[in-house]
Amino acid sequence: MRLNLVAPARGAAWVRDGFRAFARYPLAFASVLVLGIFAMMVLSLVPLLGVVVLLVLLPAGSLLFMIATRHAQRREAPVPAAFVELARSPRERRIELLKLGAAYAAATLVVMALSDLIDGGALDAFVESVPTSNRNPDGVAARLAEPRLQIGLLMRVLLASLVSVPFWHAPALVHWGGVSWVKSLFFSSVAIWRNRGAFVVYALVWVGLMFGMLIAISLGLLVFGPAAPTILAMPLSLILTTVFYATLWFTFADCFAGEADSPRMLHG
Repeated sequence: MRLNLVAPARGAAWVRDGFRAFARYPLAFASVLVLGIFAMMVLSLVPLLGVVVLLVLLPAGSLLFMIATRHAQRREAPVPAAFVELARSPRERRIELLKLGAAYAAATLVVMALSDLIDGGALDAFVESVPTSNRNPDGVAARLAEPRLQIGLLMRVLLASLVSVPFWHAPALVHWGGVSWVKSLFFSSVAIWRNRGAFVVYALVWVGLMFGMLIAISLGLLVFGPAAPTILAMPLSLILTTVFYATLWFTFADCFAGEADSPRMLHG
């Protein structure tokens, strides 16, 4: 499995291809996302251990979406094929995937600890104030304006972005490339750096989509009133989240896979 260099314009194509794959099998992709959300809700009920288990399983969850998207591109039903393929993968690769998940959980917990240390608990205080925001909106606004909270949020975004680089392609490299979890982190980092132009375009497209969603919700407030978040925000956010995970396969296929698996070879 060799590293491919792609043009920056491919970053926008990845997002486009993600929408196409979702449109081809919307219910199948939605079912994978709903199952993931349900698992998150169940695990969140278990104090501390549930969060750790959830973090360990996240790389496998992103891989499940990649497998589903690969099947969709081949015009094969993604579900239950994606679950079957993941379950039937060689035992040693599943073990490496769990090791990768453990490394991801450790890295994420370190990011959370550093961010809490930097903002001095400002984010926790803000989250606690949200349930009482109707009674004290001025207090919430004051907390949002705190420099420590803003710095803490910025650090979380920056550190999470850095962590995502080695883990971006890693699950796919373990599953399809058969490399160890350590090597997958290295190869993923190299691939993103060598194709940084495409990933910058990819990120900018997603930022534009996020702003577009916010504009749509703002306009919806004028039309639907307080019901706008329920009518627009939830379905739009679920669709964009699903499409985002669907794009992961295309970023990997362009950067690593052979011509038979290239998105550009599968549109015909």
